Amino acid sequence: MDALENIISRNSPRVLSEPVPSDEQMRLVYKAALRAPDHAWLRPSRFIEVKGDGIRKLSEIFSQFANDHIAGGDQQKVEKYKNAPFRAPMIIILISHITEHPKVPEIEQIMSTAAAAQNILLALSALKFGGMWRTGALALDEKISSYLGLQENEKVLGYLYVGTPEGSEKRIPELELSDFVTKWD
Repeated sequence: MDALENIISRNSPRVLSEPVPSDEQMRLVYKAALRAPDHAWLRPSRFIEVKGDGIRKLSEIFSQFANDHIAGGDQQKVEKYKNAPFRAPMIIILISHITEHPKVPEIEQIMSTAAAAQNILLALSALKFGGMWRTGALALDEKISSYLGLQENEKVLGYLYVGTPEGSEKRIPELELSDFVTKWD
């Protein structure tokens, strides 16, 4: 697939199912991820690939976290978070490993991991798989990191739900570029 066409046409599918990318395909996806801009070569991006029984384990973590910090006793909310991982056959947890550095602030390291996430989505699209990025209450919260067994200097930026797209694609709206681009000639 042409690189620019892939970027312009990438879409987050409504429904994701089996199959998921093979291990060899995921090696390419992660190689693409690690080509994201990375000031001072700090390599802040980390990923947890979740599939198979790992989906159930993640469901239990989400359920416990929701019960402890979000739901306030509302069991419907707990169920919502418990069921979230089952929306796709693979999930990639996006983690930014923050390193103290005199020239590279934390936000720059987080942006590097965000760029890595976009590279993952584009690589998946090029391989004819789909991915959608989810955030919400289960991301960018220091407490969720401990539930996932992460280090104190690691932040969860979100979750990429991965699989084979099903059904029709969402319509991508045409945007008027002049609404977003100012030119200084």
